[in-house]
Amino acid sequence: MLIQATQLRPGMIVEYNNDLWRIMTITHITPGNWRGMVQTKLRNIKTGSQTENRFRSEDRVERVILNQSKMQFLYQDGDDFHFMNTENYEQITIPKELIEDVVGFLTPNLEVEVEFYETTPLNVTLPKTVALKVVQTDPGMKTAAVNNTLKPATLETGMTINVPHFVAEGDTITINTETHEYLSRSK
Repeated sequence: MLIQATQLRPGMIVEYNNDLWRIMTITHITPGNWRGMVQTKLRNIKTGSQTENRFRSEDRVERVILNQSKMQFLYQDGDDFHFMNTENYEQITIPKELIEDVVGFLTPNLEVEVEFYETTPLNVTLPKTVALKVVQTDPGMKTAAVNNTLKPATLETGMTINVPHFVAEGDTITINTETHEYLSRSK
């Protein structure tokens, strides 16, 4: 499906130079009385390499629509992550380099959306929030309520985020998967 360059948005998949690229960032440039341009940062779906490209506003770009399947994360085996389709119970394996940015949120039985191009899995989309257990953090400070300071906490998946000082080891916390920020303590 051809779309105008000005309609590009971060997260879209486009075909560029006979390869599939995910748009990471977009900047619209309007240099005075010249024609407008769209500066994009692209990441290659297969290799992970990044490049920048400037499209003219009147350029047309081939947008690729991916098929999505609801899947459940099963387990990690080295650098391979195993998922199961919740409808037909088929299992697939996705290498770590394709989903590095979401690995810190994956816990067994977590339901995610997996995007496919034809039969090749390309991306994993997480829910907006996930609940993870704190396995290691420093004790809180008594003056933390006054200072509104944060401390590092290591979660069950190995990821480290900053949390308020009242969060203790063993607490389950809710995290925003887009911003990687602490939201609240879970019950």
